[in-house]
Amino acid sequence: MNSKLDLDFEKDGGLVPAIVQDANTGTVLMLGYMNREALEKTEREGRVTFFSRSKKRLWTKGESSGNFLEVTEIFRDCDGDALLIKALPKGPVCHTGADTCFSELNQCAAGILAELCRVIKERKRSPLSASYTSHLFAEGPNAILQKVGEEAVELIIAAKDTEQRRFLEEAADLLFHYLVLLEERGSALEEVLQVLRERRR
Repeated sequence: MNSKLDLDFEKDGGLVPAIVQDANTGTVLMLGYMNREALEKTEREGRVTFFSRSKKRLWTKGESSGNFLEVTEIFRDCDGDALLIKALPKGPVCHTGADTCFSELNQCAAGILAELCRVIKERKRSPLSASYTSHLFAEGPNAILQKVGEEAVELIIAAKDTEQRRFLEEAADLLFHYLVLLEERGSALEEVLQVLRERRR
């Protein structure tokens, strides 16, 4: 199988740098190098595989730790001599146990929301008896709508108070139930964000 990315592997001795970025948070996780074979294996198996310059062999990230990098998208740069790989890490990326190889925490608001949306979707698709989210879906649309209304009122009341922690907790409750409502309606948060983007123009 030949990659369709049309990279210039000869420019730097058969290798191209590959930057790996978390597909949800946008955080840069690590930098590695790929030869043609490593890229083709990555595309074929959906897990990031590098060419180890020290071991002189292909090396799939996570092959010993289990902390694989599951590929979502691969991009080449404008010169065709570097790669950007968006992936979902299955654990800490650095061999030191850190989130990234740059000692940066892999977290951001967008990533937390994406993770929450995934969990909500999973609780609807595969209900758990002890899950509050699954219970909400089992109760049906009217129960979810009622909870959104209740949480909105509680947030308004908390906003008139001076206790900041309570206000933030009520805001989090409303946001959670709003995301549950989106899932119940078969809509995604990204669709709402797209409406906001359109309004910004």
